Amino acid sequence: MDTIHIQNILKNKAFPDLGSEAKLIETHISWVILTQNFAYKIKKPMRYSFLDFSTLAKRKFYCERELELNQRLAENMYLTIVPIRRGKKGIVIEGTDGEVIDYAVKMKRMDENRQMNVLLENDTVATEHIRNIAEKLSSFHAFTDNIENPIKISTMREDFADILKVKRFIGKNLGQHVADKIEQSVVFSNDFLKKYTHRIKERHAHGFTIDGHGDLHSKNIFLLDKSMGYKSIIFDCIEFNDHFRQVDVLSELAFFCMDLDFYGKEDLEIIFLQNYLVKYPCIFNEADRQIFQYYKLYRANVRVKVNALKAMQTMDEKELQKRMGLVEDYFLLMKKYLADLKIANLPTEKTPIKN
Repeated sequence: MDTIHIQNILKNKAFPDLGSEAKLIETHISWVILTQNFAYKIKKPMRYSFLDFSTLAKRKFYCERELELNQRLAENMYLTIVPIRRGKKGIVIEGTDGEVIDYAVKMKRMDENRQMNVLLENDTVATEHIRNIAEKLSSFHAFTDNIENPIKISTMREDFADILKVKRFIGKNLGQHVADKIEQSVVFSNDFLKKYTHRIKERHAHGFTIDGHGDLHSKNIFLLDKSMGYKSIIFDCIEFNDHFRQVDVLSELAFFCMDLDFYGKEDLEIIFLQNYLVKYPCIFNEADRQIFQYYKLYRANVRVKVNALKAMQTMDEKELQKRMGLVEDYFLLMKKYLADLKIANLPTEKTPIKN
């Protein structure tokens, strides 16, 4: 499959929902065709260091994996896997004749106006929504699989330091002082992880490394309205790389809370954590609180890097400015977390010994 095939599918309405005008959403790893009632997600045939969709068999496997994993938190949204065939009438989604050339994850189409990021921008997220998310996630995290593979501090250091790949680009566009601060954050990360290695590994031994969602931010949540009971649908978890999804529960919570901070909704973050921790206690001492803050720093780090990479890849000036604006916004959040962590982790002065 390629972009030309996708365009032909749209042009010829080669899908069951014939009465609708289809809309295409494209990301760097997938195409999503939105019809009146359904969404069809098709994986691009590509290979990166962090994913491999390069063969038909692998794309089918990861479609099945996506369906299985997302039915944990969005069970009524993810429906089935359907074939894409090339037959006498061309390429058809859900056809019965012809050679299977690809697969798609078929989902119920949701109202994009109910995505949580849209509602946050419009200041229309109710506290009942936050309580529902806390209830849903606390139950999910309590009962999802625990990961037994040993946690590697060296991998955590590498994950954080990966931002250095975009340091030069960011410095060129936002100033050398920003690049310098990014480098300082990597030095701090190494020192922090050394200091908290014992507690991080202790948390793992106590079962807090879980098979979670992996991409827990507001754009991946639909919030239903009052008539639907303020329910939440959490979708689009990471299926293509277990490493991104199998994390300390604090890392998962930090992603969501960092996103609330990004929208200036610290009040909602407080409500969320209060309701979540009552159901699933996972912060027990000051070390845990510091580790949680570190994960917020790391999640902001990732958003800086992802938006910088997208800015580097675009040829559109408007998209470039949009991405660089996000890089700057997430950098400022990263800078705030770094300052707070530095203050909280200042060396304690020893009391002088009196002779």
